[in-house]
Amino acid sequence: MNSARQLLDALIRHRGERLVIRGDEPPFIWRDEKKGYLTRAPLKDDMIRKIDQELEEVFAGKEWLVYSGQEIGRTNENGAIHIQMASALPEILMRQPAGATDAPAVADLNALLGLMVERKASDLHLGSDNPPQLRVDGEIVPAGGPGKLSEPWLWSELEAIMPERSRGEFERSQDTDFAHEVPGLARFRVNVFRDQRGLGAVLRFIPAHIIPAADLNIPQPVIDLLAFPKGLLLVTGPTGSGKSTTLASLIDHVNSTRAVHIITIEDPVEFIHANKLSLVNQREVGTHTESFKKALRAALREDPDVILVGEMRDLETIAIAVEMAATGHLVLGTLHTSTACGTVDRIIDQFPADRQNQIRSMLADALIGVVSQMLCRRPEGGRTAAYEVMVVNVAVANLIREGKTFQIPAMMQTGKALGNRLLNDSLADLVEKDGVTVEEALSKAVEKEGLRSRLRSRSLLAS
Repeated sequence: MNSARQLLDALIRHRGERLVIRGDEPPFIWRDEKKGYLTRAPLKDDMIRKIDQELEEVFAGKEWLVYSGQEIGRTNENGAIHIQMASALPEILMRQPAGATDAPAVADLNALLGLMVERKASDLHLGSDNPPQLRVDGEIVPAGGPGKLSEPWLWSELEAIMPERSRGEFERSQDTDFAHEVPGLARFRVNVFRDQRGLGAVLRFIPAHIIPAADLNIPQPVIDLLAFPKGLLLVTGPTGSGKSTTLASLIDHVNSTRAVHIITIEDPVEFIHANKLSLVNQREVGTHTESFKKALRAALREDPDVILVGEMRDLETIAIAVEMAATGHLVLGTLHTSTACGTVDRIIDQFPADRQNQIRSMLADALIGVVSQMLCRRPEGGRTAAYEVMVVNVAVANLIREGKTFQIPAMMQTGKALGNRLLNDSLADLVEKDGVTVEEALSKAVEKEGLRSRLRSRSLLAS
């Protein structure tokens, strides 16, 4: 496979949906939601440049052409070359007529959302004077088919689904968040914003059905913590690591196993929880309440047993959540931190120096566990989660109270029987048991040398 035409011929011969050429893995054909590699090793940069130049000649400046009787399109995104087969596109998509820069690129926004669900994408990216993009298995790829979106068309579609409150917020601050539901398809979390190009939006897919904790492979020690009558349980990780999905699964477990009152405070409400054994009230910031901290204070008068705080954004919200967890409620919350130990430090560091001893003591009494997660790509497509779990016992609580959080990882290493689990151990398990590549695991590791050592000890990495 040493020329552009050979690769195009392979795409057509194998009846693929698209061809992807980039430097970090061998060129592959995507078909039936699976990758088929065309070479054993990634192509070198000079070969990719040569292929790109040949494709320039083949396409002669056009986005779409007929090749060997098949209509194909070409885009270059983030250093990768994508060749899309028109026959693989759903009929709901329509290409722009030549020269019609303001013509709608798609039948409507819901059509693109249907494509997003079909392609199993987590996010849909829309922007003025840009073609639609999808995030599939953590990577940005072209949606295929539609040309660049015009701002009038994009605003018309977004305004049609935007609540009145969000419209006012967007006019004031030039960005807003809200939820949108397509009956029979799914719910979506929507962020609309302006940048230097004009109007933009990102829509995140929210599954219609909550995934059970067992299917997400959430560690059993985390699920066991949900039986506690009080305490603070935090789910952490970077943006896009699946925190919302995990939290929804944990709330659903409580809803299915305990007869309690659950209050969720979210911005916006994402997963919808029907009453099962529990009574569930879901409040949306900006719609049902002014802010997270105001809703938390109000919750004290609403007889809750379990409270979900969608995001612990500010010092006062954190302080109220910790206090509620210490005084008789099970509180679930989320932070954007990468490790369990780092989560403790992040909370304490947000407070002024004269209050840190007080919050350290309160956190030691309230915190029952932290689960940090990362999503790793599987070679065959899809993603799986690596979890770090810190179960807070008396010894860990004392380390938090005394300001010795640097000793917590060692305590977790020796306390695996209690349910503790380090991120590197979880990543090594994914390499050994789930086929995640060493390179992918290392890219997600916080302590990369520690992971290399674990992989070598399991004969998963050469010395």
